[in-house]
Amino acid sequence: MTEEKRPLILISNDDGAEWPGIRALTRVARTIGDVVVVAPTQHQSGKSSAITIITPLRSTFVEKKEHLTKYAVAGTPVDCIKIAMNSLLEGRKPDLILSGINHGSNLGLSTLYSGTVGVAIEGASHHVPCVAFSIDDHNPKSSLLYCLPFVERIIKQVLEKGLPDGVCLNVNFPKGAIKGVKATTTALGHWTNEYDHRVDPAGRDYYWLQGEYVSDPNDDTTDHYWLQRGYATATPCHVDITERAALNHVADIMKEV
Repeated sequence: MTEEKRPLILISNDDGAEWPGIRALTRVARTIGDVVVVAPTQHQSGKSSAITIITPLRSTFVEKKEHLTKYAVAGTPVDCIKIAMNSLLEGRKPDLILSGINHGSNLGLSTLYSGTVGVAIEGASHHVPCVAFSIDDHNPKSSLLYCLPFVERIIKQVLEKGLPDGVCLNVNFPKGAIKGVKATTTALGHWTNEYDHRVDPAGRDYYWLQGEYVSDPNDDTTDHYWLQRGYATATPCHVDITERAALNHVADIMKEV
């Protein structure tokens, strides 16, 4: 790959600019293209597609070296993509946007809350191919080496073949050996025991987020099903959330309004 033809790759995450996952993803991406990292200054998990409205956004230049420019933004993951596309990239459009690598899977309904996936959704709204990467391991000190060859191959395939307009990929890796990669749907299950009720030393109630995700154990199309069986999952997600199959039904209801 010649220097003139190196793709421009924008990277962000929801864990923070110095998180191990984004450093690993950056190392892989730098072997493929010119990388610009624009990531939050602080941990931003669960921010989904939130944006900062009532306070000013501040970006800080971190470093520049061969095939890498890095900024930290005091905002949400989606703030990072917006400020990159509107200002920091100086009018250049990235060939690819990547998010992660997140410690902790983003499966099923968690996709709706995930700042990692929020980056990819925002990027897809700018008509750029995007991939969000997560691993099924919450320990930030866990090694990522086992999944990096798959990350590299997915990046290259998406750069070569593209994605449909408005579509991004939500990729999850199992903990440990990866048997392969499956194209999957989102597991439409539900959470149980979401909050643990606790009492602090002063006798005041508080609640700690936890929970277990329950989905149809027999649905072999879903991300949850295949990740549990040692496969990486790649789920296409669309910016357009319109349910067209329901339009006629809604139109019928509206006739009576």
